Amino acid sequence: MQRYDRLKEILRLDPDQDFLAIYRLTATYEFPWDFTRALELALFRTYAVPSIGRLLSETAEFTERSQKRYDDTALLLDAVVEHGFESDTARTAIRRVNQMHRSYDISDEDMRYVLCTFVVIPSRWLDAYGWRPMTHHERRASANYYATLGRHLGIPDIPGSYEEFEATLDAYEAAHFGWDAGSRAVADATLDLMASWYPAPLAPAVRRAGIALLDDSLVDAFRYPAPAPALRAAVRGALRLRGRAVRLLPPRRAPHYARQNPEIKGYPDGYDVGELGTFPVPGAGGCPVPHPRRPTGAGAQPPA
Repeated sequence: MQRYDRLKEILRLDPDQDFLAIYRLTATYEFPWDFTRALELALFRTYAVPSIGRLLSETAEFTERSQKRYDDTALLLDAVVEHGFESDTARTAIRRVNQMHRSYDISDEDMRYVLCTFVVIPSRWLDAYGWRPMTHHERRASANYYATLGRHLGIPDIPGSYEEFEATLDAYEAAHFGWDAGSRAVADATLDLMASWYPAPLAPAVRRAGIALLDDSLVDAFRYPAPAPALRAAVRGALRLRGRAVRLLPPRRAPHYARQNPEIKGYPDGYDVGELGTFPVPGAGGCPVPHPRRPTGAGAQPPA
């Protein structure tokens, strides 16, 4: 197989009918590392919306249980990618996400914005740092994939195309990005988590590099000191060089899913999709109605 053969396979598929197959090929064969980084950045952007960042801070899931929150988010989202919308595993993952979201007062507009970040930020990341840019064909498939996910999550008024997702994201950020102490706490906790994945002496440099990747709107919203232009150029230049190096490598022969990422550290002995996430206690700031927990076993995944 040659470097661009899988892209040819992708382009033979229909982005309106085969969007799951296209998204799976793009995310797990062509760009697994890039999609992981881009979706991390997508979630990071959501913190800059005060209503989202404040809620995440109040639940303490990202500030006190950062690794578990990271693991569970990645694994629940990836269960749908790996198994498809009609599988029992994906249905269980979507049910868990819906149960958690219904436990809190989250606006439809915030939910829609989060969905937009999952569509738009990977494309922008690949334009900047990928070994090739995302094609219009892949962007259309990604928009269809997340529109389908959004309908399963009960989100109304979902954009109908990649371009509409992008316009919705840009308008929402322009209107809503702003300072909130809780948002800053969640952003700090996430940077600390990412730094913890590296040897301790490198942690401060990793944190500075993470801030250097943020655009000015995010830096301003979190009130971080502006990164030095030289540092920002070095970090972004290194990512571009990585992309050029990957272009010279042979294509991936097997898919790589989020559960295989070394950053997923909380389930060395495997996990049950139905037990991922949180189970808010009725009457304690969570859902007022008890949700029965699904028996352990169904949907279990082996160790990564």
